[in-house]
Amino acid sequence: MIAIIDYGSGNLKSVYNAFRYLGASARVCDKPAMLDKAEKIVFPGVGSSEDAIAGLKKRGMVEPMIGNIKNGKAFLGICLGLQLLFENSEESGGTECMGLIKGNVPVFSKKKGLKIPQIGWNTVKIENKKCPLFRGIRDNSYFYFVHSYYAACKEKAVVAASAEYGIKYTAAVWKDNLFAVQFHPERSQKNGLKLLDNFIKL
Repeated sequence: MIAIIDYGSGNLKSVYNAFRYLGASARVCDKPAMLDKAEKIVFPGVGSSEDAIAGLKKRGMVEPMIGNIKNGKAFLGICLGLQLLFENSEESGGTECMGLIKGNVPVFSKKKGLKIPQIGWNTVKIENKKCPLFRGIRDNSYFYFVHSYYAACKEKAVVAASAEYGIKYTAAVWKDNLFAVQFHPERSQKNGLKLLDNFIKL
């Protein structure tokens, strides 16, 4: 069973439906014990980092989530679910995140003439060809993004893919059993479904 973390907000239905469409057993979970019973964990985040962390803490989910990751359970973070893996975010005046990956999450610069948030399709460059999430997916394929903040990763070895929007930033990370993507695979049509299927088959 794949546990999809519910922290009080997020696009849980579309992620759940995508996994069900692919034939996976999935369940929306808001209790720590449910994470322990799951084979894999997915954290689809939307909204602000501050609210998401608060929602996780309220439900007692932070430590169990980190514990399951450290114990080797396959984990996939999506959008905000990637950003919260880093040390801190500039959002909401500064938010302390989970610190599983070294780096921070700054906001896109308006000085570059960019529309913020970035909304729409963007190409993703695969930096680590061995990353199992991208098996069968061509380099520079398009995925769907919605975000105002981006991951600035200090651990270059864990950067699985990158994208550009005024600046080159981390689009996906892979660290042992820990995977995360900035884009929304559940909204990225064929490429996104292929990525989720790759995660199911890990």
